[in-house]
Amino acid sequence: MKIILIGGGKTIYFLAKHFIGEGHHVTIINRDPEESKTLSHQLDATVLLGDGSNPEMLDQAGAGSADVLLCLTSQDHNNLVTCQIASEEFDVPRTIALVNNPENEEIFRKLGVPLIFSSTRVITSLLEEQTGFMAITNLMAVAQGKVNVTEVRLPENAPVAGKSLQELKLPEGFLLATIIRNGDVLVPRGSTILQAHDQLILIGQAKNYTDVLRTLTGE
Repeated sequence: MKIILIGGGKTIYFLAKHFIGEGHHVTIINRDPEESKTLSHQLDATVLLGDGSNPEMLDQAGAGSADVLLCLTSQDHNNLVTCQIASEEFDVPRTIALVNNPENEEIFRKLGVPLIFSSTRVITSLLEEQTGFMAITNLMAVAQGKVNVTEVRLPENAPVAGKSLQELKLPEGFLLATIIRNGDVLVPRGSTILQAHDQLILIGQAKNYTDVLRTLTGE
C-alpha cells in the first residue's frame, strides 16, 4: 500500500516507522528543512521538503497512485484543504485528517473530509472512561463518523429513571442496544424499567445525539 504522510514531529516518525515495518511504501511531506533531512536519514521512506497542500507537491509525492493520505499538521485549514485536493484532484481513496480544534470536526465532515480524528477528543474519552468523571463515553464512531456507539451512565437524578422503555421515546434511527446493570448485561425490552446508574449502550446518528443525551441524563 502507498501511504502519504504530511506533517512532522514524533507522530509522523513513529507512524512512518510502523507502516514501513508492515511493508508499505511511505512518502513524507514536511515543511522543515532540518527535520526533513533527519527523517530521510532515519527512515526508509521518500521524504519531500515542501507544502503538502500544494497540488504540485502532492503530484510529486505520487498522490495519483496513493492508497491513503494522512494529513497531521498543526493547522486545521491546511489539513482540510490538503485532504480535499487529494480526494478531488487525485482520487486518493482514503484521506484522514487531524482536527486540532474539536469544534472544527463538523466543518470537516460538511466539506467532504469524513475520516477525521481529534487527539483532544481521544484523550478526553479515555480520561472519562477511566475516571468515570462524566456520564457519557463515546465508544466508537462508524460509517465515517455518521453513527456513534456511546455509553451513557444514568445519574442519580436521571429523568428517565423509573420509566419503562415503552415510555422512553428515542428519535427514529436510535437503538438502545443493551443495558449493563450492576455488572449484568440485560437485553432491553419494552417493559424494562430504567434505573439510576444503569449503563446504556446506544447506537445512533451523531447529528441527533445532543437531544437524546439531554433526555436521558437531564444535562
